[in-house]
Amino acid sequence: MVRGGVYPGSFNPLTVAHLTIAEAARDQRRLDRVDLAVSRVALDKEDVERPLLEHRVEVLRRAASSRPWLGVIVSDAQLLVDIASGYDVLIVGADKWAQLLDPRYYSGSEEARDEALARLPELAVAPRAGFDVPASKVLDLHADVGVVSSTGVRDGRREWMAPEAAAFDVETGAWSDPARHEAWLADA
Repeated sequence: MVRGGVYPGSFNPLTVAHLTIAEAARDQRRLDRVDLAVSRVALDKEDVERPLLEHRVEVLRRAASSRPWLGVIVSDAQLLVDIASGYDVLIVGADKWAQLLDPRYYSGSEEARDEALARLPELAVAPRAGFDVPASKVLDLHADVGVVSSTGVRDGRREWMAPEAAAFDVETGAWSDPARHEAWLADA
């Protein structure tokens, strides 16, 4: 039987940390496969317009093409508990761990939250400063991984981009040059 994990995110852009976390989860949770999952409309990121979803998914597929254990799915689900349905492990960052515990994502109901959490598979959580995560759920990662973020990349930390994202950015300006990206979209 194949043991699978799912790692939801907007991957805007895919970073070296995303790939490190996926690989650590694969190794530490004995997974045969890890799927990077992107929601068509990501929770709390509904206003993301650029790069287009199809282009972020293309970058993920490029990354998966050289990693036979890595897959890509696109989901209509927004809640992590729904995305994780059918998987053995849910892989998240510590910020998403906090989101899982927040009743506001369950119409403000602690009861609904607790029911949703009871449906979750095993968790593999990437630690980040400022977030408390039970030790049994934490992935063992180098501390430097916790400082890497897609936001940081969008703010200029291009060295944090996964190679496939960096190549797409060179082609299109997707994260580094909005004007060039818009021109690329117009020509595409």
